[in-house]
Amino acid sequence: MGILISKKNDIYCLTCIARLALVGIAIALAASFVDTIWSVYMEDIFHSMVLVSFVSAILPVVAFICYFSLVPVVEKYSKSKIFIFSLFFIGLSYILFSFSKNALLFIISSIILTIFVTLRISSFGIMIRDKSNKRFVSRNEGIIYTALNISWLLGPLIAGYISENLGMSSVFLVSAALVFCSIVFFRFFKIRDLNIRKKLDRNLINEFRDFFKNKYRTFAYLMLCGQAFWYSIIYILMPIYIIQNGLGVLWIGYFLFAFTLPLVLFEYKFAKIAAKVGFKKIFSVAFFILSISALLCFFVSNIYAIFIILIASGIGIAMLEPNTEAHFFDVLTSKKEEPKFYGPYNTSVDIGSFSARVLSGVLLIFLPFKFVFLLFGGVMLVFFLISFRVKGVVEERRR
Repeated sequence: MGILISKKNDIYCLTCIARLALVGIAIALAASFVDTIWSVYMEDIFHSMVLVSFVSAILPVVAFICYFSLVPVVEKYSKSKIFIFSLFFIGLSYILFSFSKNALLFIISSIILTIFVTLRISSFGIMIRDKSNKRFVSRNEGIIYTALNISWLLGPLIAGYISENLGMSSVFLVSAALVFCSIVFFRFFKIRDLNIRKKLDRNLINEFRDFFKNKYRTFAYLMLCGQAFWYSIIYILMPIYIIQNGLGVLWIGYFLFAFTLPLVLFEYKFAKIAAKVGFKKIFSVAFFILSISALLCFFVSNIYAIFIILIASGIGIAMLEPNTEAHFFDVLTSKKEEPKFYGPYNTSVDIGSFSARVLSGVLLIFLPFKFVFLLFGGVMLVFFLISFRVKGVVEERRR
């Protein structure tokens, strides 16, 4: 069986991983459109980078609660049905954003959007794992993330152009159309997932506590947390910094396009390397690159030089993104742990995002923006040290 195309009854067809990748491309394109303008859209509403940091920190808290409180939903129902249901309401939320800039309505709509995004992420991630042989989890994650990052590569450029010429409302409308198209693609491909548990663990607090009883799950959690922490400077803080330096929305698109380029070029390669040398080495090099990049930015004042350094830091993210989730699935001891622990695992994104935004917001009250780079450099150094404690899984040594 091929990676993307298989032969069945003398007919060539797309593998399930390939079909999931194509659906993911449409969703990622919509998400990249929204993320390109998201912090600028918020700044237009709240008129302060500090307020943007604090308000945006509310959403990871909501997602954190959802990821483990919605575990029974993810366990009990078909992941494919949850996936379609969540996409429908994400599309509706984007339409609502296009028509209103009321602060209270924005907060309420963002909370609703976050709830359905957590369901989408949980269901999609488990479908990828369920369609993957255990020896090829990192390879398939690499394929999926490379496909998604093609959208994240092109999306900011397109979103910047649309926003510059048609306004931010148009960006949300186009994103909504793409989400609804992804529902059509998903149903056309007839992707099914019937991994349903009839007997559920109802004590969610104990379930969350159980997650951290295993030290390797805990370290896997922290690796994703570090990755999410870094994304806050790229997608929340830098777009506003770009505008404050007199550059337009198009420059946000150029910056995010260039940052994503190393991800598209190298993620699949780093996923294959991780399968050969193990996750521990990949993680340590990745966080070292991120730490050095942030510290260099602290000592540089030219915004274009900062662009170059942060774009190069994408190599570190390319090492992390396809491998953090693959590593998590590899440290699980049984298949029944996937729906039970995948939700709690994803809360690490929210812990990382929340911490980055709150710490940055507090720091910006007292110090200039460049000290944000010092903060991020120090935090990435901490994750670099933690990375030496992860479980040394080498997938290619498995039978």
